[in-house]
Amino acid sequence: MSKDTRTDTRTVTVGIDGSRASLDAADWAAREAERRGVALRLLHAGDDPDAPAGPSGGVPVRTTLDRAAVQLSYGHPALDIIARRADTPAVPALVAAAAESETLVLGSRGFSGFAGFLVGSVALAVAARAERPVVLVRAGELPEDERMPVDGTTAPTRAPYLPVVLGLDLAHPADDLIGHAFDTATVRSAPLHVVHAWTPSPRRGYLDGGRTPGDTAEQEDAKCRSLAVTLQPWRHKYPETEVTERVAHGHAGHHLLQASARAGLLVIGRRASAGPGLGRAARSLVHHSMCPVAVVPHP
Repeated sequence: MSKDTRTDTRTVTVGIDGSRASLDAADWAAREAERRGVALRLLHAGDDPDAPAGPSGGVPVRTTLDRAAVQLSYGHPALDIIARRADTPAVPALVAAAAESETLVLGSRGFSGFAGFLVGSVALAVAARAERPVVLVRAGELPEDERMPVDGTTAPTRAPYLPVVLGLDLAHPADDLIGHAFDTATVRSAPLHVVHAWTPSPRRGYLDGGRTPGDTAEQEDAKCRSLAVTLQPWRHKYPETEVTERVAHGHAGHHLLQASARAGLLVIGRRASAGPGLGRAARSLVHHSMCPVAVVPHP
């Protein structure tokens, strides 16, 4: 364990407030750091180190961080764990930490993130502004939740990983988003399921002014070809990763929520060029996904 005075993206950072929910997220972050072979940084933001950490116990921040670091070191003895406190408020501190990390991880009591904030305010604000991927982990997430169900002869932590699901908009097939999904699946030796959802657009020109029966099939074929072409160089770059492609009719949020019930991680994009903020579909996925959600900013 050490204090962090460096700027180093070779870390996974997790927000800590001493709650059970943040410790669950920290354990997820520790597993992710181990998978990626990087250090884990614990960050507490916004409180005076000599003041109580919050209304649920009155434990000083330094003690909160140290206890979390010690607890994690028992479960992950080979992991380099860095404990750090920031004096600035939670949102700017976490956004700054994300810029210095490979991934930022936040836990939730309904995604509240840090004590004293409204439900969802910190996690959503950070995910809407961060320059690098932010993973939102629900309270109670366990190591076996990201792996396949097993019988009594296999330890849950030795089971294969559940798929990583990527929601992909073919209008904005960003390399940062696709690369993060492939990389995440690869470090888990997990399959990658890519989902593109679309709504058929009407074509006019017939007597009734509506769509012909062949239009939808043609559009779907075009979507399938476009998805295959988009993913081909990534399949070549990550030949060991099993990839499944799916083109589905309807709203992306609906299909991705369904897929999250059978996934270890859901990966979605955020267009940074559109300014800070999460779209309605992304907000719905963040709140209702059955697995952790990675929000990946891209141009």
